[in-house]
Amino acid sequence: MENMVNFWRGRRVFVTGASGIVGAWLVKDLLALDASVVALVRDADPQSEFFRSGDYRRTFVVNGRLEDFSTLERAINEHEVDTVFHLAAQPIVGVAQRFPLHTFEANIRGSYNLLEACRVHGGHVRRVVIASSDKAYGAQPSLPYTEDMPLQGKFPYEVSKSCTDLITQSYFHSYNLPVAIARCGNIYGGGDLNWSRIVPATIRSFLRGESPQIRSDGRYVRDYIYVKDVTRAYLRVAECMDDPNVQGQAFNFSPERALTVLEIVSEIQRLMNYPNLAPQVLNVAHGEIFSQYLSAEKAQRVLSWRPRYSLEDGLRETIEWYREYLAI
Repeated sequence: MENMVNFWRGRRVFVTGASGIVGAWLVKDLLALDASVVALVRDADPQSEFFRSGDYRRTFVVNGRLEDFSTLERAINEHEVDTVFHLAAQPIVGVAQRFPLHTFEANIRGSYNLLEACRVHGGHVRRVVIASSDKAYGAQPSLPYTEDMPLQGKFPYEVSKSCTDLITQSYFHSYNLPVAIARCGNIYGGGDLNWSRIVPATIRSFLRGESPQIRSDGRYVRDYIYVKDVTRAYLRVAECMDDPNVQGQAFNFSPERALTVLEIVSEIQRLMNYPNLAPQVLNVAHGEIFSQYLSAEKAQRVLSWRPRYSLEDGLRETIEWYREYLAI
């Protein structure tokens, strides 16, 4: 911990998507490590953990959109940013499926705008961590996903992540930009207010005394990784960026415990003690890969990263956050 504090103390860090679930917890970590944080926020949502906690008062807030290059360039230049965490994106698969244009604009244009701003100001920017997703791999003939697999997304959200990863690698190979890519599965934790996601939606349903709804047939398989393990993973990538084995590389982060949707709902149900509220299986999901889960062997070997939270511990903290937030 002392080494982490020494590394981050006073370091100027730009976080895009600071008001999202991962961004809010990453900002907390950076502030605790005494970093100087510049936060890009599109909409000032008072319900976001970033605002509810008051953390925004301890950061330099830049209001703007990823699609606006001048906003990103100004933030990096005027604040003489040293480290960039690019987390902002349109993150919902269903939203991308219904209307892909905004997802492509935010996730693809937004990423190359950010990378170009970092390239232009390479005299200041020393490390860039791009938050990607297991969705970048698309459907593969074998699992778990490993970093040497091709990126072959087919549906809009997957394609936006595949493109982001390929563009990031292009900036490394073409301009030697000090970048690395972090790919995670389904991230859960307090502060996620996207109620279409299975973990927050299930917790809210149980707290309301309602049966949770499952959009798929319940057999879809996913990784579930706690948000605090994700933020530590991102920090670890940045801390190791001077290593030539890290620059330009992608890393999977996963607890390596694949679960069906029914299994994750069952675990939440057990922890919350609502045995009589059986889930409703709607089976209406469309445009989603059936099975997705990751190998984290490379991150363990190169970065010495391992998750600190078991599924039960992560879910317990998450349930308590929503219990307080919803005041039930």
